[in-house]
Amino acid sequence: MKRMKRSNEPIFWSLFGAGGVVASMVAPALVFITGLALPLGLLAPEALGYERMRALVGSLPGALLLFVVISLTLWHTMHRINHSLHDVGINAGLAGKVVFYGLAFVGTVATAYFLFVARR
Repeated sequence: MKRMKRSNEPIFWSLFGAGGVVASMVAPALVFITGLALPLGLLAPEALGYERMRALVGSLPGALLLFVVISLTLWHTMHRINHSLHDVGINAGLAGKVVFYGLAFVGTVATAYFLFVARR
């Protein structure tokens, strides 16, 4: 019986899928709120004021929500860039994976640091 080679691709594809769902559900709402609703006066300017955003980031549920949105969107974007390069004929190989997934990892760690450690 022939054994299949182990792969780490399912991990990255799951992060890509989760990031795609988050990006497709949350990003349009963020664009509407920050790009249309505030400038058109549909929301009060203090709705996204410093004190409110500080309270959001200062609460554990708010920090977790921001962490999920930022980190999963990073993983989705880096995975898409890596595979888009392959689609246009640029084979980045292992170096590309290290760069792209490394950037997503560094961004995730930085997000966790700023939301959960440095916020105090």
